[in-house]
Amino acid sequence: MPHSLILTLIPQSPIPPGYLKGKHLHALFLNLVSSVDRTLGTHLHDQKTDKAFTLSPLQIGRPNSHDFTLQHEHKSAIRSGTLCWWRIALLNDSLFGNLTQLWLNLNPEQPWHLGPANLQITSILGTPHTDFPWANYATYADIYAQASEEERQINLAFCTPTAFRQMQFDTALPTRDLVFNSLLRKWNQYSGIEFSDDLIEPIFPSFFDIHTEVVSDARSKFIGCVGVMNFRILGEVESVKIKQINALADFAIYSGVGRKTPMGMGMVRRINHAK
Repeated sequence: MPHSLILTLIPQSPIPPGYLKGKHLHALFLNLVSSVDRTLGTHLHDQKTDKAFTLSPLQIGRPNSHDFTLQHEHKSAIRSGTLCWWRIALLNDSLFGNLTQLWLNLNPEQPWHLGPANLQITSILGTPHTDFPWANYATYADIYAQASEEERQINLAFCTPTAFRQMQFDTALPTRDLVFNSLLRKWNQYSGIEFSDDLIEPIFPSFFDIHTEVVSDARSKFIGCVGVMNFRILGEVESVKIKQINALADFAIYSGVGRKTPMGMGMVRRINHAK
C-alpha cells in the first residue's frame, strides 16, 4: 500500500542552505528509520537501486494546492521557528509497517538533526487533506479499482526538477517512454498487479508548458524539467488498457518518476486540468 506522509517541522535553530540539499534530507530519513529499526536503516542506506521510498525537498509554510511547483533550492538559511513541511512516500506495506512505532510514538520534544540545526517534528499527516494535496494513501488494488476506464487525458505536473537516465547520460526531456516506463516499472515491482510492457504505446503528448531547472550540491549538478504536460490516449484502445494507464497516472503522486526521487527530484502528481 503506498503512503504519502506529510511531516510538519519547526527548526529550533537556523538551517544553513548547504544542509537543505537532497543528500542531507535523505540522511535525515535514514536516521528516522534507524531510530526504530537500525537494521532496516542500514539496509536502506546500502541499497543502490529500487528504493521503496521517495522524499521531497523541505518546504516553507503551507502548500498552495494551485501552485504545481515546489521549492527545490534554498539560497539562504531557514530561520528558527519557521513552519516547514516535508513529504515522505513509502511504496510498500512492509516498509510502512516496520516504521509504525515511529509514527505512533513520535515525541514532539525529541530533536532531530539536519546539519547543525535541531528540528521539532510536530505532526505527521497520512490521510487526504485539503490543505496538503500531497497527503494520501491507498492500496494498489484501490488505485486500480478507482482508475477510469474512459478518461483519455492525463495532465501531469512535474513539481520538482525531473530527469531520466538514457544509456550512460541524463536527459531532462520527459518523453512518453521515459515518464510512463518509469511509472510502469515501479508499479510492476510493488503492486502485485502486473501490467504489460506494451501498455504505453497509445499514449501521446499533446500539450506542454515546461522549462529546465538546475539542482546542485557540492559534488555535482543535475538539470531537470518542471512544469505541466498533457498526454492523451489515442486510437482504438481497450477499456482495460485505458484503466491501467489511468492507474499509472494516479500512482505518480507516490512513486515520482525518473532520477533521484529519494533525494527530492522527480516529484510528479496528476492534476485535473492543464495550467
